[in-house]
Amino acid sequence: MKVIKFGAVWCSGCLVMKPRWAEIEAENPWLQTEMHDFDEDKTAVEKYNVSDILPVFVFLDKNGNEFLRLNGEVAKDKLVNIINENKDR
Repeated sequence: MKVIKFGAVWCSGCLVMKPRWAEIEAENPWLQTEMHDFDEDKTAVEKYNVSDILPVFVFLDKNGNEFLRLNGEVAKDKLVNIINENKDR
Protein backbone atom coordinates (compact mmCIF):
# COMPACT_ATOMS: atom_id res chain seq x y z
CA MET A 1 0.00 0.00 0.00
CA LYS A 2 1.08 3.54 -0.74
CA VAL A 3 -0.30 6.94 0.24
CA ILE A 4 0.10 9.94 -2.04
CA LYS A 5 -0.28 13.16 -0.05
CA PHE A 6 -1.10 16.55 -1.58
CA GLY A 7 -0.76 19.84 0.24
CA ALA A 8 0.35 23.46 -0.05
CA VAL A 9 2.08 26.06 2.09
CA TRP A 10 -1.12 28.16 2.20
CA CYS A 11 -3.26 25.24 3.43
CA SER A 12 -3.97 25.37 7.18
CA GLY A 13 -5.25 21.78 7.24
CA CYS A 14 -1.97 20.68 5.66
CA LEU A 15 -0.04 22.23 8.53
CA VAL A 16 -2.20 20.25 10.98
CA MET A 17 -1.72 16.99 9.08
CA LYS A 18 2.05 17.25 8.56
CA PRO A 19 3.07 16.24 12.12
CA ARG A 20 0.23 13.69 12.26
CA TRP A 21 1.59 11.94 9.17
CA ALA A 22 5.15 12.20 10.53
CA GLU A 23 4.06 10.22 13.61
CA ILE A 24 2.21 7.62 11.51
CA GLU A 25 5.17 7.18 9.18
CA ALA A 26 7.60 6.82 12.11
CA GLU A 27 5.36 4.17 13.69
CA ASN A 28 4.87 2.31 10.36
CA PRO A 29 8.23 2.34 8.56
CA TRP A 30 6.93 -0.15 5.97
CA LEU A 31 4.34 2.38 4.76
CA GLN A 32 5.21 4.01 1.44
CA THR A 33 4.27 7.68 1.13
CA GLU A 34 4.87 10.50 -1.30
CA MET A 35 4.27 14.20 -0.70
CA HIS A 36 3.39 16.55 -3.54
CA ASP A 37 3.01 20.31 -3.39
CA PHE A 38 -0.22 21.39 -5.09
CA ASP A 39 1.35 24.54 -6.52
CA GLU A 40 4.65 23.02 -7.64
CA ASP A 41 3.88 19.47 -8.88
CA LYS A 42 1.20 19.98 -11.52
CA THR A 43 2.01 16.63 -13.16
CA ALA A 44 1.00 14.67 -10.05
CA VAL A 45 -1.95 17.02 -9.39
CA GLU A 46 -3.29 16.33 -12.89
CA LYS A 47 -2.50 12.60 -12.78
CA TYR A 48 -4.53 12.14 -9.58
CA ASN A 49 -7.15 14.76 -10.49
CA VAL A 50 -6.64 16.76 -7.28
CA SER A 51 -8.67 19.94 -6.76
CA ASP A 52 -7.63 22.88 -4.60
CA ILE A 53 -9.58 21.51 -1.63
CA LEU A 54 -6.60 20.36 0.40
CA PRO A 55 -5.11 18.33 1.93
CA VAL A 56 -5.80 15.23 -0.16
CA PHE A 57 -4.64 11.70 0.64
CA VAL A 58 -4.81 9.07 -2.13
CA PHE A 59 -4.47 5.45 -1.01
CA LEU A 60 -3.11 3.03 -3.61
CA ASP A 61 -2.97 -0.76 -3.56
CA LYS A 62 0.08 -2.84 -4.53
CA ASN A 63 -0.89 -2.51 -8.20
CA GLY A 64 -1.07 1.29 -8.01
CA ASN A 65 -4.87 1.38 -8.13
CA GLU A 66 -6.66 3.97 -6.01
CA PHE A 67 -8.98 2.41 -3.42
CA LEU A 68 -9.61 5.38 -1.13
CA ARG A 69 -9.32 9.18 -1.18
CA LEU A 70 -9.64 11.42 1.85
CA ASN A 71 -9.82 15.22 1.95
CA GLY A 72 -9.20 17.60 4.81
CA GLU A 73 -8.04 16.99 8.33
CA VAL A 74 -8.33 13.34 9.35
CA ALA A 75 -7.90 12.03 12.89
CA LYS A 76 -4.74 10.01 13.47
CA ASP A 77 -6.67 7.01 14.83
CA LYS A 78 -8.85 6.91 11.71
CA LEU A 79 -5.78 6.98 9.45
CA VAL A 80 -4.06 4.27 11.50
CA ASN A 81 -7.18 2.07 11.27
CA ILE A 82 -7.38 2.53 7.49
CA ILE A 83 -3.67 1.74 7.11
CA ASN A 84 -3.84 -1.36 9.32
CA GLU A 85 -6.99 -2.67 7.62
CA ASN A 86 -5.48 -2.26 4.14
CA LYS A 87 -1.76 -2.85 4.61
CA ASP A 88 -1.82 -6.10 2.60
CA ARG A 89 -3.68 -4.51 -0.28
